Amino acid sequence: MTEGATRRTVLATGAAALVAPVAACGGGSSGTGEDLGSTSDVPEGGGKVFKEQKVVVTQPKKDDFKAFSAICTHEGCTVNVVANGTIDCPCHGSKFHIADGSVAHGPATRPLPTKSIKVEKNSIRLT
Repeated sequence: MTEGATRRTVLATGAAALVAPVAACGGGSSGTGEDLGSTSDVPEGGGKVFKEQKVVVTQPKKDDFKAFSAICTHEGCTVNVVANGTIDCPCHGSKFHIADGSVAHGPATRPLPTKSIKVEKNSIRLT
């Protein structure tokens, strides 16, 4: 039985050693973020919806970039248009201000949550 116990110990230790590096690689932020694109993709006074990342980036005024969740706080639909100073949800007509994500028109009652971005030179990164 000593041999069996030793074999189990070696296998368990080996499995734990393999899992630790994999767990360290999964989830969480790497610190560098995901590249969303160029600042030129986001018009001044407007914005752009990045559907895959579920984020909307706006530029309320020149070189002032903001980011919000693209998931409407009313029913969870994805916003699809940024126009006339608002981020618009197609499902029930909610609109959110591009400057701060606050509700401009219901039925939503909560603002869009902010997202963290980093703008360097002409690049926008989700952090």
